[in-house]
Amino acid sequence: MKKNTKNILAWTVLIGIIVLMSNSLEVKLFGRETQELPYSKFVKATLDGNVKEVLIQTTTPKIAGLMRNGKIFTTIFPGDAKLIDRLLENNVEIRATTGESGWSDFISAFIHWLPLLLLAGFMIYSSKQMQSGGKGGLSGGPLGLGKSKARMFQAKKVNVTFEDVAGIDEAKQELEEIVEFLKSPQKFQRLGGKIPRGVLLIGDPGNGKTLLARAIAGEASVPFYSISGSDFVEVFVGVGASRVRDMFENAKKNSPCIIFIDEIDAVGRRRDSSLRGGNDEREQTLNQLLVEMDGFDENQGVIVLSATNRPDILDPALLRPGRFDRRISVQYPDINGREKILRVHSRKVPLAADVDLKTIARGTPGFSGAELANLVNEAALLAARHDKLYVSNQDFEMAKDKVIMGAERKSMSMTDDEKKNTAYHEAGHALIALLVPQCDPIHKVTIIPRGVALGRMVRIPTNDKLSVTRAELLSNIRVALGGRMAEELVFGYDKVTTGAANDIKQATAIAKNMIIKWGMNEELGLQSFYNSDGYYLEASDQISPKTSEAIDKEVRNIIDLASKDVKEMMVANTDKLRAIADKLLEKETLTGEQVRLIFDGKELQEPEVQEDAAAEYKFGGLPNMPLDKKQ
Repeated sequence: MKKNTKNILAWTVLIGIIVLMSNSLEVKLFGRETQELPYSKFVKATLDGNVKEVLIQTTTPKIAGLMRNGKIFTTIFPGDAKLIDRLLENNVEIRATTGESGWSDFISAFIHWLPLLLLAGFMIYSSKQMQSGGKGGLSGGPLGLGKSKARMFQAKKVNVTFEDVAGIDEAKQELEEIVEFLKSPQKFQRLGGKIPRGVLLIGDPGNGKTLLARAIAGEASVPFYSISGSDFVEVFVGVGASRVRDMFENAKKNSPCIIFIDEIDAVGRRRDSSLRGGNDEREQTLNQLLVEMDGFDENQGVIVLSATNRPDILDPALLRPGRFDRRISVQYPDINGREKILRVHSRKVPLAADVDLKTIARGTPGFSGAELANLVNEAALLAARHDKLYVSNQDFEMAKDKVIMGAERKSMSMTDDEKKNTAYHEAGHALIALLVPQCDPIHKVTIIPRGVALGRMVRIPTNDKLSVTRAELLSNIRVALGGRMAEELVFGYDKVTTGAANDIKQATAIAKNMIIKWGMNEELGLQSFYNSDGYYLEASDQISPKTSEAIDKEVRNIIDLASKDVKEMMVANTDKLRAIADKLLEKETLTGEQVRLIFDGKELQEPEVQEDAAAEYKFGGLPNMPLDKKQ
């Protein structure tokens, strides 16, 4: 009732303004008010000499005039033929118009009143928006800035289920329990269990956090709200908090339901402890989120599911039990997980008989789920590019090289000197990788430009690694320095190139982390020089200038000792270095096995030419099915 009354009042005000504006066009002439005068009195006033000026409109029977006493009048012209003579005889100034000036007056008046009309319309629109928003301040305010941007999904509209999620069985099991709780809460409540308020998915990018959320939406028979953390924050203070309120209001109306906040670190970052005030928009949004998740107002049946790859920067109040009761770690898949992920993504891909997904999984340690999905897609695209009817193992190998090393740039023009320098650079990496202890085996060496690099030497571990030893780290430093040392040995110090920039950066980072992060230095001992956010402490922060100088000195010692060892190994194996480089110049790409044969002084055997087509193929893991060959 109140809403209708306000609308009627607003429209009445607007109509009154329009009527007032239209009336002003009729009752004003020459800037003053007018009066209607009968024609007989107009004639008499003319004969008496009281009329000073008249305005005759040729398109309408209307005459407007100005008396000598300053009064304005209008009258209707009945078609008197003697009127003009009578006016001239009495010295009345005559003006005529076609009526177009009326439109000009209307346009001028409209422009004059336009700002007021716009203001009135904006007030009515804002009033309607405020009434539709319910409680929550800006929730539904002007232009709807405080409205939640969360998108609502129904389970039947999402085609991703837990069957599409592989390689993260423990995380999936935790979430399956939440879905079961939503479907049959009595099973848990009879033993006093309560539904979790929040679940935080933690893991590196590409490991399936968002995919898990989509699977929950597909499995649970409840509404699912999805929003990004950055959607809360705007330039206007208070909008983010209003959107949080509006989102929870909508969720409570549709409970039980799930709210998924992706990249929650955009709004859940640790609050500043300085005394600069609490008017920060992001901080207000976080405060409102904390209140909604665990405040005086109970959110029965609303589960908040969030994902982040930076849990170290989240506010402690957000992580405490009662808000995010569960933290689920979504890590890189192991060999069995990678095989399951490959099977999921190759369901609709016709696979050749020579494709062994377990072998591919063994050769892709450290790959995330997204990288494995990209690997399958790249292999399918390569096969389609060559008009194949299936995806062979060769396609997977080429796709793996593309994912790891980047796309080939065979059209890139390189001089003979640049090509020779690149060959010795990569040969230096490969030689040291064969000489140092506890080093991952070489997968491939190439001098074909890929990505931003002119050449690459790639090593792939034989199994999954959960930790790295000090000996392995020192070996990695030496391998990284091998390319630069080979250039210096063969071409001289004055002819070394900028191609080792990334290698030097990598070696320096490993050496520094050994000291400040992992405590692998005898001089500085078991100390950590990282702050709570995971950043290196500067000399002006919490460590002394003397300690900072000692860290720099030890980093230099590690690099210098590694450089000395690499140079000695190069000098002792110069013939093998030249042999590997010469073969790279000849073939451009060598496998790890071929590099080992060259190192051992054996001749390379040319691989047998095989048919690139097969008589059988696999489709999504089904048994082999016959198919015609296609070259």
